[in-house]
Amino acid sequence: MLNRRHIRVKVMQSIYAMHQHQSDSLEKEEKFLFQSIENMQDLYFLMLDALVEIKNKEEEYIELSSKKYLATKEERNPNKRFVENCVLASLANSETLNAALDERNINNWKKNDDIILCLIDAIKESNIYKKYLSKPSTTFEEDKYFIADIFSEVIAPNERLYDYLEEHKLTWLDDVPAVNTLILKQIKQLKSADDAFVLSKLYKDQDDKEFVKTLFRRTVLNESELSKEYIDKTPNWDAERIAELDTIILKMAICELLKFPSIPVKVTINEYLEIAKEYSTPKSSIFINGILDNLVKDFQKENKLQKAGRGLL
Repeated sequence: MLNRRHIRVKVMQSIYAMHQHQSDSLEKEEKFLFQSIENMQDLYFLMLDALVEIKNKEEEYIELSSKKYLATKEERNPNKRFVENCVLASLANSETLNAALDERNINNWKKNDDIILCLIDAIKESNIYKKYLSKPSTTFEEDKYFIADIFSEVIAPNERLYDYLEEHKLTWLDDVPAVNTLILKQIKQLKSADDAFVLSKLYKDQDDKEFVKTLFRRTVLNESELSKEYIDKTPNWDAERIAELDTIILKMAICELLKFPSIPVKVTINEYLEIAKEYSTPKSSIFINGILDNLVKDFQKENKLQKAGRGLL
């Protein structure tokens, strides 16, 4: 679930928060960093549970409507294609998902079913839903791509859902696109109605988890040393006028260049330029690219780039 760029962003945000709070407690800030990452997994489970609760709520509605004293013909014989969708059934019957929701005490939608009802209304108003229900029958592939389209076109961009997520946990704002992209990918990768929905792990492997801690600690503990590497390379810039986020990005990039022998130089530069484009000022990526390009040349001349393996320079 968590890729290296997202890890870098989380570390950058934690260092920035550390500066803003003028905190000198490495352990406390590191704990906050790992908690914000754990929260990303909660968001993943919560978005999957939204699909399950949408199915459950619609089933409840159909059941109640069919028992009305003056039920219409449509209410007595409802079209159940939506609630019987293979993908929704797979999620609802997933023991691992249900266990994860129980273990992490995730029951937001039971307490806030108004969000689920809002999503159901939006789904029913969509042409995707109307077209799906109008078909005489559907295949597994049609079931799958219907849920994929509903998720990407109706659920994910829903403003009320987004507002709720923003209010519930501020750290989720940067996680929402990555989590939604992952869920959409997983839905599309299902092969058959019997194909169980496999929950994604938070970290790809133990190395990625160690990367979080190592990058954070090596950057924070060496900030003064790292800043000296670029301070003389900015003759046309007043050091005090450089955006604080840019200084953090530079320090993290230099830290990777000098203290992470297994990460290729090009990967480091490209990753931090993309982060600068997304999170800092419009001119930041150009500024940072110029600094890093000059630094790499200097590091190579001084034999400071100790990269292990072929093609890492």
